[in-house]
Amino acid sequence: MQDIQPPLPAAGASLTDGFGRQITYLRLSVTDRCDLRCTYCMSEHMTFLPRRDVLTLEELYRLSAVFMRHGVRKIRITGGEPLVRKNIMSLFEMLSHHLRSGELDEVVVTTNGSQLSRYAKSLHEAGVRRVNVSLDSLDPVRFRAVTRCGDLAKVLDGIDSALAAGLKVKLNAVAMKGAFEEELDGLIRFAHGRGMDLTLIEEMPLGTVCHDRKESYLRLDALRQDLEKRYTLSPLADQTGGPARYVRVGETGGKLGFITPLSCDFCASCNRIRVACTGELYTCMGKEGAVDLREALRRDSSDEPVSSLIFGAIARKPRGHSFAIGAQDVQGIGRHMSVLGG
Repeated sequence: MQDIQPPLPAAGASLTDGFGRQITYLRLSVTDRCDLRCTYCMSEHMTFLPRRDVLTLEELYRLSAVFMRHGVRKIRITGGEPLVRKNIMSLFEMLSHHLRSGELDEVVVTTNGSQLSRYAKSLHEAGVRRVNVSLDSLDPVRFRAVTRCGDLAKVLDGIDSALAAGLKVKLNAVAMKGAFEEELDGLIRFAHGRGMDLTLIEEMPLGTVCHDRKESYLRLDALRQDLEKRYTLSPLADQTGGPARYVRVGETGGKLGFITPLSCDFCASCNRIRVACTGELYTCMGKEGAVDLREALRRDSSDEPVSSLIFGAIARKPRGHSFAIGAQDVQGIGRHMSVLGG
């Protein structure tokens, strides 16, 4: 029996899933490699992909262009660590034309900061105006323990370079029980003292790691209640296109964000999709299923087969994720966070 192919999407048709959510935000991973080994993100001894399995920068750009034609207005470049990808600036330069034309609202980057001192100025010249930097500790010893090999001074230099280049920097920190709770006030003062927002993220059960997530998981609703004992937190309506919900900290004047995939589900308003560096399209970070776009991309010079696969995947986008961390068990998935950059 001949396979029945889904109808080709109309030119310029928007990406709308079965729940009426319009997809306008693409998180694009450019590499699975990273120069750090954060304990909540990766196993200590990772096996990375062979080069043949990873899309070229030109293929990543071509995919981006397909998504833009169907309504994506924001692209976040992620990894692994995106700035370790060889010749990565050529992708930003290709995307910059769409920023200047108005086809894209913004291109942003999530990075561990280790390469920012090298790339901050070039990123700004390519039209990037915001970067998110993962920073879980200001203690050099704990920073090295969390990242297994990181140099805090190098990351702080990168943050300085980004600010000097005119980039708006937001710090991201994964909330975990223990030393993090003791350091949180210092992170807030550091970020807000330099005009940076800080976003706290609940640990998610992605991949096998070296610690027991049942012991390390810290609910952000509980943490927020604790913060309210010593800070004045005023809710804000600010949105950056992602899942964070923000408050203004009265004592510092800065913004504090909360990303709560487990304690306070935000899936109902999801406008995001993720593409791995292999060309696999994930419509939900918390699900295993993916659609392979690489074969169609490499087999056909026309973008129509790729568009058809994308629309089919979006139509099947689930209502929400299925992972959870409880006192007795963890419902997670095998894919490490580094595959999609969170």
